[in-house]
Amino acid sequence: MECAGKGRGTRCLGPPRKRCHRCGAVAYCSASHQILHWSDHKEECKRLAQQMKSVDVLNDFPFTFSQEATLMVHEKKETRCSFLSKRGVHQVGMWLYECCCGSSVTSSDCFRSNDGWHLPRILCPCNEPVAPIPKQLSSWKDYYEWRCIPLHSPVALLLHWPLMIYQAIQVTGLGSLTSEIRDKLCIHYLGPEKELLQLAVFAELHALFPGVHVHIELVGPEIPQHRDGERIDLGNYAHCLETDCICKSASENLSWDVQTGRTSKVTLQLRRGLYHDCYHEIAKDFSPHLVIAPNAGVAAYSSWLPTIELIKETNIPAVFSDYCEEACHLGACCISTLTGHPLTFPTQLNPFRQPMVVEDSALFLPCYSNCFLYGILEVSKVIMKLDQVAKLLKVNGGLHATSLLHEGNNISIGRVTQDTIVSIRRRCTTVTVSGMSW
Repeated sequence: MECAGKGRGTRCLGPPRKRCHRCGAVAYCSASHQILHWSDHKEECKRLAQQMKSVDVLNDFPFTFSQEATLMVHEKKETRCSFLSKRGVHQVGMWLYECCCGSSVTSSDCFRSNDGWHLPRILCPCNEPVAPIPKQLSSWKDYYEWRCIPLHSPVALLLHWPLMIYQAIQVTGLGSLTSEIRDKLCIHYLGPEKELLQLAVFAELHALFPGVHVHIELVGPEIPQHRDGERIDLGNYAHCLETDCICKSASENLSWDVQTGRTSKVTLQLRRGLYHDCYHEIAKDFSPHLVIAPNAGVAAYSSWLPTIELIKETNIPAVFSDYCEEACHLGACCISTLTGHPLTFPTQLNPFRQPMVVEDSALFLPCYSNCFLYGILEVSKVIMKLDQVAKLLKVNGGLHATSLLHEGNNISIGRVTQDTIVSIRRRCTTVTVSGMSW
């Protein structure tokens, strides 16, 4: 952890041992650096103090290794390397990139989509679930019970990538898939880095969305030039260690929907570049139902500005995640400034955040990969059937709108106040108004 006042004219006098007595979230090497930093820190201090009250909630996981992976790593009594070594997965396969020993994305030339779990089958989801997916998974405990995985298994450290996608789809209202989305659910996934070296975990989307073709466009500057445009079909789940397991069978049946009889399909497409530069070319063939940006750092990178403008113009629902609540707050402020109104999907804790704390955080607040979610869910124009609008107006006592424009059998609602319409599902088969669904 660095001194929060580093670079304030004088050299740091030693390690940052002097914590801010108001928030307790930052530390300084000396009183002089704390005084120099106060002009910047005073705005965030009260906010960080409030966030520090949620530390126990952030560290709350159902796993048998939870204390080891949270408090002990945060307090440097344990490391990611030692944690992985105890479980026999240090520096192997997809686990290689979960500690500082692993190669960086830019130095690795091997985007392996066939890496296995390097665990026995009892500890990993290497084949079909034994039971249909529940109506909605709301925690790691729900997921582990459904997949019949014991709570001492470390697979959640990698599965937070596909489970973040699952959670984003639930919070945006796309969870009850329409017939159009059931044919193909298209997601634009922005800024992938480490997950590019763990692609096999995305095969779990077969189980999470049975009978659905999930197509993901992974767009970002970290994708090497020679992999640009490459398509990857994840036809099987990531394999376990055991040679006689069904996951090794080429004829393995993937998840299928009981009602439609369709089997699932997961395809990934790699696209090098910034999203606002690539979007129109990608959207010709793969128009997105949802944009997802994991660990986005919106406030930290100016390259996000034209991307946010694009998302605003195209009215695509977008979900961002980040390592801590403060990063989400700063990102949300940037987005609100660009869009001209507060977010309709405010920051919320992700139940499927990675259950191992980030080492060497800049704050005393514990940080986790995909820890919090926030996003852009408001659509400037809502199209609804006339009978839906009539029912809405009758029951809700009048909808606050500046204009109602007839468009064939539809009504276009011009401007709607935020307190009236809480959330709007894209393609508008459903609208939630003041907690009531129509």
